[in-house]
Amino acid sequence: MSKEYYFLIMTLVCGAVTIALRAFPFIMFSGNRPVPPLIRYIGKMLAPAAIAMLIVYCFCSSYRNTTFASGGWGIPEAAASLAVVLLQMWKRNPLLSIIVGTTIYMVFKQQIW
Repeated sequence: MSKEYYFLIMTLVCGAVTIALRAFPFIMFSGNRPVPPLIRYIGKMLAPAAIAMLIVYCFCSSYRNTTFASGGWGIPEAAASLAVVLLQMWKRNPLLSIIVGTTIYMVFKQQIW
């Protein structure tokens, strides 16, 4: 079997599995069947938990390479993080917060430190 067919079959299988996994909850809990409390709890808590893990990962990977001798001392990261938190609290617009925070971080990294 050539590589092209292998990649095509692999892509089709991955697509089918993804569609099946996404459709499973709708099939399982369709109709008049009540959703179990554990599933409702997981659905409510999973998104904030994923965001919290991403935040911890980003800070750990960013600050791991920051030293006092390198200059900056984490100021770009702290300034961008503070901007994201304040904008999110003020405007409640995630896209705006992410764009402004990324811009502040990149300006600090490229221009100042």
